[in-house]
Amino acid sequence: MSAITITGHDELPPADAAIVDAGLGGFNDAAAPLHEVRPMSCFARTPDGAVIGGAVGRTWGPAAEIQQLWVAGAHRHRGVGTALVRAFEARAVERGCRSCHLETLSFQAPRFYAALGYRVAFELRVLPYGVVRYTMLRELGPDAAGR
Repeated sequence: MSAITITGHDELPPADAAIVDAGLGGFNDAAAPLHEVRPMSCFARTPDGAVIGGAVGRTWGPAAEIQQLWVAGAHRHRGVGTALVRAFEARAVERGCRSCHLETLSFQAPRFYAALGYRVAFELRVLPYGVVRYTMLRELGPDAAGR
C-alpha cells in the first residue's frame, strides 16, 4: 500500500469515473446475470401527443423497479400518477414480476405510494434537514392493474 496514493476530488473526473464504472460493471456481470435487466416505461400524453408524465424503471426476473415517476404540475392530483403506476405494474406482471419496489424521499411521494399499497421496507434517516429516504415495496399479482 505504501506505493499507492489516494486522491480526493470535489468534481468527478470523467476518465477516472469511467474506469471505476467499467471495473464495477465487469465485476457485477461476472457475479450476476445483469444482462437480463430490461428497461421499461409508461408515459401519459395529451391528445396532441405531448408528454405530461412518465414512469421509468426496469425489471429483472420477478422484480420491477420504478426509478422515476413524474407528472407535470398542471396535471397532478387528477389520477395521472396513479394511472402511470398501475400501467407500469401491469406491464411488470406481463413480464412475470411478482413485486415492485422504488425509492422516494420524505418530501416527494411516500404517502402517495402508501395509498397505492406500497409499504416501507427500509428508512434511511441520516440525510440532512430531516429528509428521509424510503425504500417501498408492493407485491404484485395477475390483477395488479385493478388494485
